[in-house]
Amino acid sequence: MIAAPTLSSAFLDAPGQSLPSPLLKLREQRGKALVDMPLPTRKTENWKYSSRYLKLDEALAKTLPSAGKSGPGLAVAGYHVVFHNGVMVPEASDYPDIAGIEIKRFVDLDDDEARELAERLDNTLDSKAAQMARLNTARFEDGLLIRLQADAVLDQPLYIICETDASSAGTAYPRIYVDAGRHSQITLVEEHITSGSEPAMTNTVTEFALSEGAHVTSVRLSLDGDTVQHIGATGARLHANARFENHTVGFGGPLRRHDLQVRLEGPGAECRLNGVVVTQGKQHYDNHTTIEHVAPHCNSEETYRNIAADESHAIFNGRIHIHPDAQKSNANMSNKNLLLSTGAEIDTKPELEIYADDVKCAHGATVGQLNDESIFYLVSRGIGRQEARALLSMAFINELVEQIPVDSVKDTVQARLNRFFDQTFDEA
Repeated sequence: MIAAPTLSSAFLDAPGQSLPSPLLKLREQRGKALVDMPLPTRKTENWKYSSRYLKLDEALAKTLPSAGKSGPGLAVAGYHVVFHNGVMVPEASDYPDIAGIEIKRFVDLDDDEARELAERLDNTLDSKAAQMARLNTARFEDGLLIRLQADAVLDQPLYIICETDASSAGTAYPRIYVDAGRHSQITLVEEHITSGSEPAMTNTVTEFALSEGAHVTSVRLSLDGDTVQHIGATGARLHANARFENHTVGFGGPLRRHDLQVRLEGPGAECRLNGVVVTQGKQHYDNHTTIEHVAPHCNSEETYRNIAADESHAIFNGRIHIHPDAQKSNANMSNKNLLLSTGAEIDTKPELEIYADDVKCAHGATVGQLNDESIFYLVSRGIGRQEARALLSMAFINELVEQIPVDSVKDTVQARLNRFFDQTFDEA
């Protein structure tokens, strides 16, 4: 019998000792727990389609250097924080100066703050479902802590620009924790970008803790380069009447993987999850989502759409779990997929697990191609065939793009999608 591959010990040598001692202790504990950790294979259910794309070569075990010039990111005015290879760059950041809102680097926390944070990290994520998030906890060198006091409201979106400098091989480990107090409000935009062209990886974790009545909007853009593997995890725990809204937009690469886990733990909590993914060439993108209805009278709405061209591969696995005490739950999940070539592949697996009897739940998935009659209709009215295909493809996902609540992000996404369709249909 061939032994299952395990994580190389080189990945457990965490450099950077500038963190407060409670966070260093947490990191050491997670590192010890990862010794001989089996790597996912095709027999690992939630990595069934993606395990062969995961390349954890020892060259990637090195942490990418934090020193270097950061890129421009989104050219927008307003609040922003820059990560360069997983380490914050204060001189390139512009924090809000608003009463009740505090933003700190992990390395700047005192021991009491760090001890409290260490007790809360990883509490939003199922370590079995998002197993690679444990590697982030064992290796992060810095992070961003955002705390909102009760009733605090951030008046503009906060942009977090996570740049991976792939000038050399290695991995970056950005880490973000958001503690949203009672009835507070914040819109957070994560943009993941790349400079350089060497093989590299980014392993990122973002966690949200929402107190009663808090409202958090999260926008996540995966715009990494063609040589970068991106493994990300986002977790959120909601108390009573809290609302979490997430918009995920991803463009494919050698490996893109995002685990999104939401727990509705208080009555009246609700979430809305939207996702758009496009892939081309031999790119790969895998979205895994989980919504846990733990408390009664909670609502969830989830809509994901994928487009795959050429010989690319997209995956959606969405799971809704209705716990026994979650009576009066209302949950809906929809996943629609569009294949632009016969060589592309899309795998979809919507799941409902219900243990309560007074609920309203629905889920569905479709996989199809562009309708020939619709193309013929547009061509008959003077539109070129390639332009017609691009228009229909954009229409397929534009409903979700239009729901992104930040105009500058919406414009960036639409421009990137236009380039994607130009490349895809010019080669058709």
